[in-house]
Amino acid sequence: MKTHYADITAYITKDGSEIRELMHPDGQGNRQQSLAEARVPPGGRTLLHRHHLSEELYHITAGQGEMTLGNECFSVTAGDTVCIPPGSAHCIENTGADMLIILCCCSPAYSHDDTDIMTP
Repeated sequence: MKTHYADITAYITKDGSEIRELMHPDGQGNRQQSLAEARVPPGGRTLLHRHHLSEELYHITAGQGEMTLGNECFSVTAGDTVCIPPGSAHCIENTGADMLIILCCCSPAYSHDDTDIMTP
């Protein structure tokens, strides 16, 4: 199976980021994981959230930001990859002047039902 970026409609997910589901079981029939691109504008941030079941990988492809993962806060930039274990509170803020672009891989696949928004 194959997808093409221009054919994928973006939407705003529960955490407030703009998402394009590049590959997801609901659309393409793959079974174990999902791959999405998230975009966070300069000065923007996602809401603090967690996934009960999904392990998530963030791979930064452009921009720079400040990642909160559990009790840690650290800078991220293009080329960095972060592993987010299930149940870990996390969010990311764009601290740069350009769009922060993140490839997000979830296993099992991303689900709104598996996403809890948290208060900081």
